[in-house]
Amino acid sequence: MSRTRLWPAGSATGIGSLPGTDPVESLRLVLGELPDLPHLPELPERGPGADMIGRSAALLAELPVEIQPSGWRLASHPGRDLRRARDLLDRDLDVLEELAGGYRGAFKVQVAGPWTLAATLELPSGHRVVSDHGATRDLAESLTEGLRSHLADLARRLPSASLLVQVDEPSIPAVLAAQVPTPSGWGTVRGVDAVVVEQTLAELLQVLPAGGRVVHCCAAAAPIALLRSAGADAVALDLSLVSTSGLDALGEAIEAGVALFLGVLPGSDPVIRDRRNGDPRNGDPRITAATAREPLLRLWGKLGFPPGQLAQTVVPTPACGLAGASPAYVRRVLAVLRDAGHSLLDDTD
Repeated sequence: MSRTRLWPAGSATGIGSLPGTDPVESLRLVLGELPDLPHLPELPERGPGADMIGRSAALLAELPVEIQPSGWRLASHPGRDLRRARDLLDRDLDVLEELAGGYRGAFKVQVAGPWTLAATLELPSGHRVVSDHGATRDLAESLTEGLRSHLADLARRLPSASLLVQVDEPSIPAVLAAQVPTPSGWGTVRGVDAVVVEQTLAELLQVLPAGGRVVHCCAAAAPIALLRSAGADAVALDLSLVSTSGLDALGEAIEAGVALFLGVLPGSDPVIRDRRNGDPRNGDPRITAATAREPLLRLWGKLGFPPGQLAQTVVPTPACGLAGASPAYVRRVLAVLRDAGHSLLDDTD
């Protein structure tokens, strides 16, 4: 089964987070190095509210949050923490409109999914939201409504772009396997049935642009079949964490027309310095287009699909976010991924 792709064959993209605190510099980097499928950078080094959970919680409709020593928590009324998170997001969107308002093509934004938010956000009691079925349902509905408004704002700011939304769900395996800890740390929250997880995620995906529904899970044991059944147009994974048993699920996803965003380069690096002057080199010289391309070719060979389908189906990415990497490494990784994506267009025989 084939589906229309919003991005051109041979594209590459990032997962989301980058090092640094300057949204202008970061977006210019992404637009320059990933011209076929750029994304809105996330800069968690700016502090609380710029992190994945705070940034996504800022989108919740009528569910304010605040920071406690243990993390983000649902609050009775909006306060300073929520204002800061929303201000940071608004600043990023202003920069996006300024630098890319006339952009034509596929553009990706990221948001934490309902299950990762439920497994991380706390109730006023200190328990995780996922421990309360009613609260989890309210949270998912609030996120869905908030995303509607967010997408309308993005469409206004990027009127000529085709939007992709990457729903980050690294916590789904823990939610399914009853591995979310209780406040004491001695116990875990009861696991959620896979049918409930799939249905909740599917309801969120339905409000996203058709063809642009990407679900990202960089944890081990990512439930590929569940993500596909929920309606993902693409599944984003760390390729190094895909087990042999997961190959069948990948093959079934491809046959169903689902694209794969596959992490093939590490998300962090040892900073390599020139011994002569102590300056950082241009990232890790061991990272090349070949090192990014070869795992994809090996996987494709194991799956047995036609070579000419590879560039249309697979988008190379970092293994996860790059917030912990050096700036030089980030620049090199993005450039290498771009070149690796383009090189897949040559595999048409």
